[in-house]
Amino acid sequence: MMPFVGYNMADHWAHWLNVGKELRGSGTVPRIFQVNWFRKGKDGRFLWPGFGENSRVLEWMLERVDAQVPATETALGFVPIEHGLNTVGLDVPQEDLNELFHIDREAWLAEADLTEQFFDTFGARVPAAMTAQLATLRAKLH
Repeated sequence: MMPFVGYNMADHWAHWLNVGKELRGSGTVPRIFQVNWFRKGKDGRFLWPGFGENSRVLEWMLERVDAQVPATETALGFVPIEHGLNTVGLDVPQEDLNELFHIDREAWLAEADLTEQFFDTFGARVPAAMTAQLATLRAKLH
């Protein structure tokens, strides 16, 4: 996104953190989901079939927003419980689903280090909430 932001990225983050504070005050907070539609297995093939099957993940998200389905809490957030994602008629082995929802602790700790290096490029302008969240992530991963 940096090429598309016409000002310091740390200020951009601060803006959106302020928007979040205002939303929390109003009682209307959007749910945020992260999806990697292109995750590959160790053999290089895609673990999720994609395209129309992505609607199954969107279905799970909407059901989570409405508190209709349980989830497993991880260091990164919530993921579907085993068999919690609608896979009826879908030919995806359970091993692939397990890999899709697996949290690679070492990889995420390395990512946290890279994120900290990235934050350092913005100096003191990085909002404290960002560095605090990074510290929280590291603590959850340990």
